[in-house]
Amino acid sequence: MFTGIVQAVGRIEALEPLQVRAGRLPLADVRIGDSISVQGCCLTVIRKGRGRLWFDVSRETRRVTAGLDRPGEVNLEQSLAFGDRLGGHLVTGHVDGVGVVAQRAGGLVRVRVPKALARYIARKGSICVDGVSLTVNRVLAGAFEVHVIPHTLKVTTLGRLRRGAKVNLEVDLVARYLERVLLQKS
Repeated sequence: MFTGIVQAVGRIEALEPLQVRAGRLPLADVRIGDSISVQGCCLTVIRKGRGRLWFDVSRETRRVTAGLDRPGEVNLEQSLAFGDRLGGHLVTGHVDGVGVVAQRAGGLVRVRVPKALARYIARKGSICVDGVSLTVNRVLAGAFEVHVIPHTLKVTTLGRLRRGAKVNLEVDLVARYLERVLLQKS
């Protein structure tokens, strides 16, 4: 589990296995087998050294995510430990789908979402975009808008988003489980 509060921006340097320069992510407590959120995707550390982390990434994971298929900057977060502060919302790191940035003006970001995910997105609800916990400000037909504060734009990859960029989306965990419970009652 994660919170969607990005701890560092790293850089993908190689793809097979995925090699990430960890930036300012504290690595002292990171162990082989630990989970790290990389651009919103929960990955398992298979190697560590010289300020870098390595991960195996399956073809399926590459198929259903964005940003793990090329060198570039990525948001990083270590998994939660019991007693950690929850600054964002509960995030699993299981990407639900890929959205496309339809508009970006300062802190306003509008994202087009796959039709299958749209029903899980609610005004003032939580959404995770590229591993960043955000609050939905507006829901539109096939899209949503968030307002990203300047600090978050500065310390994550969201400040570099442009129209047409693909982003990893994870909908609110509660919405997914609530739907499951309601479907079981039918």
